[in-house]
Amino acid sequence: MPPFFDRYINLVEDIDLFDGFAKYTPEYVFAETEKLDALGERVYAEGKWTVKDILQHVIDNERIMSYRALRFSRNDKTQLPGYDEAILAANTVAGGRTISDLLQEFSELRQSTITLFRNMDKTMLTRMGNANQTEISALALGFVILGHPLHHMKVIRDRYFPLL
Repeated sequence: MPPFFDRYINLVEDIDLFDGFAKYTPEYVFAETEKLDALGERVYAEGKWTVKDILQHVIDNERIMSYRALRFSRNDKTQLPGYDEAILAANTVAGGRTISDLLQEFSELRQSTITLFRNMDKTMLTRMGNANQTEISALALGFVILGHPLHHMKVIRDRYFPLL
């Protein structure tokens, strides 16, 4: 289990990756859209992201993890850098979007992610690469993709929903 990424992978039950994609859809993970909408621009502490910022971050992260999985599955041994989520979050237009619009983008992105992974064989899925100084396989990145939104929805339930 790769360090740091284990916090996301461990949130996914012990299932096949594609069963995970079928279960943990954006619509399933972020099903409480009325509550998400009702939060508006509320944050649980100064300097924290809004729910829209969180959704945009989840979308951005899935794009980055998919890109890494693509590179590693194709046997690219280039060490990939990390990314600064704060810089990405500070340079979006998430605040001007609706929850529905963000979830639509997330759903469309997820379909692309599934297609990417569907076209990897076992050898490709188990190939390792290095991102942000961490060795990880394409398959493990698939589980990071599944677990990362679960992590953020738990944060939303624990810290944002009490604000309603």
